[in-house]
Amino acid sequence: MTQTGLHHSGAADPEELGGPRRGLLLLMAVATGLSAAGNYIAQPLLDLISHDLRLGSVLAGLVVTASQAGYALGLLLLVPLGDVIDRRRLAVTLFLATAGFLGVSALAPSGPVLLAGTVLAALTSVGAQVVVAHAAALATAATRGRAVATVMSGVLLGGLLARTAAGGLSELGGWRTAYWVLAALMTGAAVVLHRRLPYLAVTADLRYPALLRSTLSLLREESVLRRRALLGALSFASYSVQLTALTFLLAGAPFHWSAPAIGGFGLVGAVGILSMTLAARLSDSGHVQLVTGGATALLLTGWLILLAGERSLVWLAVGVVALNIGQQAVLNSSQTILFALNAEARNRINSAFATSLFLGGALGSALASVVWAAAGWPGTCALGAALATGAVAVWAWDHTRPST
Repeated sequence: MTQTGLHHSGAADPEELGGPRRGLLLLMAVATGLSAAGNYIAQPLLDLISHDLRLGSVLAGLVVTASQAGYALGLLLLVPLGDVIDRRRLAVTLFLATAGFLGVSALAPSGPVLLAGTVLAALTSVGAQVVVAHAAALATAATRGRAVATVMSGVLLGGLLARTAAGGLSELGGWRTAYWVLAALMTGAAVVLHRRLPYLAVTADLRYPALLRSTLSLLREESVLRRRALLGALSFASYSVQLTALTFLLAGAPFHWSAPAIGGFGLVGAVGILSMTLAARLSDSGHVQLVTGGATALLLTGWLILLAGERSLVWLAVGVVALNIGQQAVLNSSQTILFALNAEARNRINSAFATSLFLGGALGSALASVVWAAAGWPGTCALGAALATGAVAVWAWDHTRPST
């Protein structure tokens, strides 16, 4: 595997620098968090949007679906470009485009315009994944796990905090305020990234159709990528079951929580994100398979704890924390392995992995709704545990295979 060198302002190779400085990583984390936030700010605002634009419940619900669809398309169609275009320029362009499309949503006079702005903003929000791959390329082999964990923590925290921030901003000036504020912050982030991100040489020379075909080819050729993609899909499906069913549980007896309170409870998951650094240090120390195995086991254990949380807020919180720690550790350890596979194809590898992760999450959410209606919380816990068991089995299979 070759390591791409730095070619900006006389900068040295990452191996000589010891990886990117912490200040730069934190900047990248904040930027990716802002980019991810745009995909979640609509969720607590749906009722306000529905009344203001006179939308039916079905059309209002499509705003969330539109965001998911746009993000999936971006993962497939835009993230691979990071291997053939200067990542700094690509990231800055995508951040500016996201800011512009958030502005379209803020100005939307009708549902169709809002949906169009939402799809396009989600499509370009994958600039966050381009920045993650850039962090991996800047890092050395000994620091890659921690570098990726730091930047990915921004993505995950952005998603968690966006709901709370959007609700607060809507109290100040209506639902459009959240969109305007985020658009302004995204513009600022683009300017700062343009000034601070080091330039890295382009790693591949492919035309766009060939680039997309090569992404699929990597799935066929790289057995490690296939196994990690399946593991990621199963673990995120299990995790997403909790995200969906938790809302139903807390809204009903015996809790009867309001929507803002339910959103606030989700912040408990931030503990899992903060644990990513420990998992990353263990991965960087050569224990990446152990981290993944422990993480999948923790996912399964979390569901056993959640079963006791049907009427206990304490057990519910403990179970949610366990699932968050497990999921983030699976994600970080998998990316640590995958970003080391092929330096010339990091964005395409990340595209394939992230798309698998997203599809698994969508499947988990869909199954959770069906199982909740048929079997309630016990059935939902059984579903989550079954998916987690699948993740444990894939890890055990992967653990017996060659690492390259």
